[in-house]
Amino acid sequence: MVSLFAISLYITIRFDKKYALFALLALFHDLLIVFGIFSWLGIILSVEVNSLFAVSLLTIAGYSVNDTVVIFDRIRENLKSKKEGYNETIQLSVNESFRRTTFTSITTLIPLLSVILFGSYSLFWFSLALSLGIIVGSYSSILLAPSLLLKD
Repeated sequence: MVSLFAISLYITIRFDKKYALFALLALFHDLLIVFGIFSWLGIILSVEVNSLFAVSLLTIAGYSVNDTVVIFDRIRENLKSKKEGYNETIQLSVNESFRRTTFTSITTLIPLLSVILFGSYSLFWFSLALSLGIIVGSYSSILLAPSLLLKD
């Protein structure tokens, strides 16, 4: 809770309140999906939630917020230039950040997949949680959070 509060405080100071709210919604979306998947895994496969799972949730939170902040920062920079309309600027900003976010996620997933396939059993669920979080976090940073900023 303390780390989530600190993340909230950082985003609120760095960005407008609207950006902070949407970034936090995307963050809770990411954490909720990973937590929900592991809840089902606990019911179906008796996967236990331990301290490594808590560490994976904190890592996912940091990763997700970082991706969202990068995209929101690009949106803010492009809005200052005001060359296009508001929605077009958001789309342009997401397109400019898409490649960087995708490559960062893939680069992070490669060693995690190696640990899932070749690592010890004690790191399997941790690596799986991180992999799911990175995939969901990338999705929400690229598609969910910026789309909340769009105006009708």
